[in-house]
Amino acid sequence: MSNSDHQTPSTLDGNTFVAMCLARADVDRMFGVVGIPVTSLANRAVGLGIRFIAFHNEQSAGYAASAYGYLTGRPGILLTVSGPGCVHGLAGLSNATVNTWPMVLISGSCDQKDSGRGDFQELDQIEAVKPFSKYSAKATDITKIPNCVFSVLDWAGSGRPGGCYLDLPTDVLHQTINDTEAQKLINDAENCRNKEIITKVKHSEIEKAAALLRKAERPLIVFGKGAAISRAENALKNLVESTGIPFLPTPMGKGLLPDNHELAATAARSLAIGKCDVALVVGARLNWLLHFGEPPKWSKDVKFILVDVDKEEIEIRKPCLGLVGDATKVVEMIHKEIKDDPFCLGKSHPWVEALTKKSKENVSKMEAQLAKDVVPFNFMTPMRIIRDAILQLGSPAPIVVSEGANTMDVGRSVLVQMEPRTRLDAGTWGTMGVGLGYCIAAAVASPERFVVAVEGDSGFGFSAMEVETLVRYQLPVVVIVFNNGGVYGGDRRNPEEITGPYKEDPAPTSFVPGASYHLLIEAFGGKGYLVGTPDELKSALAESFSARKPAVINVTVDPYAGAESGRMQHKN
Repeated sequence: MSNSDHQTPSTLDGNTFVAMCLARADVDRMFGVVGIPVTSLANRAVGLGIRFIAFHNEQSAGYAASAYGYLTGRPGILLTVSGPGCVHGLAGLSNATVNTWPMVLISGSCDQKDSGRGDFQELDQIEAVKPFSKYSAKATDITKIPNCVFSVLDWAGSGRPGGCYLDLPTDVLHQTINDTEAQKLINDAENCRNKEIITKVKHSEIEKAAALLRKAERPLIVFGKGAAISRAENALKNLVESTGIPFLPTPMGKGLLPDNHELAATAARSLAIGKCDVALVVGARLNWLLHFGEPPKWSKDVKFILVDVDKEEIEIRKPCLGLVGDATKVVEMIHKEIKDDPFCLGKSHPWVEALTKKSKENVSKMEAQLAKDVVPFNFMTPMRIIRDAILQLGSPAPIVVSEGANTMDVGRSVLVQMEPRTRLDAGTWGTMGVGLGYCIAAAVASPERFVVAVEGDSGFGFSAMEVETLVRYQLPVVVIVFNNGGVYGGDRRNPEEITGPYKEDPAPTSFVPGASYHLLIEAFGGKGYLVGTPDELKSALAESFSARKPAVINVTVDPYAGAESGRMQHKN
């Protein structure tokens, strides 16, 4: 028995003290994998009203915590054991930091007196997390716990959000403290919490932004995940609809304004970014997803107005005008400035007309492809059927989780996002394996919404065991697996490539043909479906969407239907 099992009513141990601090900071959900030395911490947290979602693998739990931070705007919490548990947790921490989502990784660590002696699961975890953590804290004594807990939570959500790390040595978790002193330490630490100072954009800068948009012949508004986490949808709607400026969301910006909005330029993306002369970019970085804002994809003369919460991001990109601040507030200020001297492009404006015409042409071409029922399935036919089934659900729209190569690429073009923060995909880092973690986070963060995952079989395989977690917590998640027998679709090698002593081995890209993924969830009491025709898929979707219980739909796809995928390919 550890010291923690001997705490008296007037004293409490480090596990309870950490849980009390988390509860005081309004943490209401945690994700993780328990074990020595953090099992008691998870149990104490549950006792204080924090819901703990237990996973099979820290990697998936970390992806869940990162997505939870995005969906709620508050830090997602991942709890792991020491050493390898912390290392597995780095997947989620790094994903949060690269996507700029608030998250805190909390790991137990070895007894401080045994550090450097080869203790059980020993690792210098503060050093290990450095590349991925905005801020790290180690509670070296039980009295340090409140300041450490509050500081990592505050850092995770301040400025540009990201991942932070809290290290809890085993000996500290087993130390005890008087209850009165514990309450005083919590109160003192809470009173010392850093209140974030929001810098206000100068009015003269807002005037410049408004003037650039007003004088532009071909303006464009681009927005991304930063606008989504800022809850900028209403501000963007007001700006877009009052000025008539077309808009282009990044993949996870989809839904901030409905995809079917008349000013949406998504279906004419190449024309929009190639010809615009002024681009207001809100909460999106000019990274690979936006071709670095450089020719040949963008015009060499385009003037960028970058709105970002991080001054460093603006300094890296060197835009025509940089506005440092919260996306919602800055967009509201621009809209207010324009309202004083309003302008509106109107439907007959040459730029709006050109984009509308191109969008209609591209949508017609895609709809012609989608209209055909191709069996054995290609990617388009089942994706159309899934799109239509999701749209029939109406509002609140389900959260769609999309990962894979072809599956995600096709889904980005075909699936329709009508509401904010209803699309989760591989994100800035192109991370594979996020699917099930994201599904669980979405179901926990947005209990009013149904969750639909559209996964490639390779992407699904990273975290497939977490279907048991879906069943255990009875989460309303349906996972649709596009099963084409491997990464990109089985064996794509030319005959001359199949040589050497191991030429009889399966190709590096191939899986077992006809794998029964639907049986996996049935092993745990969930519902599985195997489908290969439009009618079978429609029936499975109708039944599973109606039941809103954990299910896997295994969609048999022609192994030769896909293509190798990496950077986003945009043919429109």
